[in-house]
Amino acid sequence: MAETLNFELVSPERKLASTEAEAVTIPGMEGDLTAMANHAPFLTNLRPGYVVVRNGGSEDGYFVTGGFAEISDNTVSVLAEEAIEKNKVDRAMIETKIAEAETAHDEATPGRKKAALQKLNDFRAFLGQVGG
Repeated sequence: MAETLNFELVSPERKLASTEAEAVTIPGMEGDLTAMANHAPFLTNLRPGYVVVRNGGSEDGYFVTGGFAEISDNTVSVLAEEAIEKNKVDRAMIETKIAEAETAHDEATPGRKKAALQKLNDFRAFLGQVGG
């Protein structure tokens, strides 16, 4: 049996997951990364995308809009701005997120324009991963 680590996903509304996992893939700001048992400590911002939790033959996915992930002591903690189960994500939801991000970009102060544009582009890129 493969070694496991503890995984926890929390959003402001609720705790979505607290389980053991063999691997957790995270949409980090610099690209996707996969944490496994005995991973080096790491902290990253999240971009919009799927957090995928694998254990044995099962796989669970959660859509996050942003936040932070910390890997330490065989634990992956994801603190998401917003998170929902992967099977509840559809094109209409992501199109709404794109519209909100466009408004946020238009209203951003000069110092926040670049970050707002990055988030908008991340949502646009993610739209291609969503069916129906």
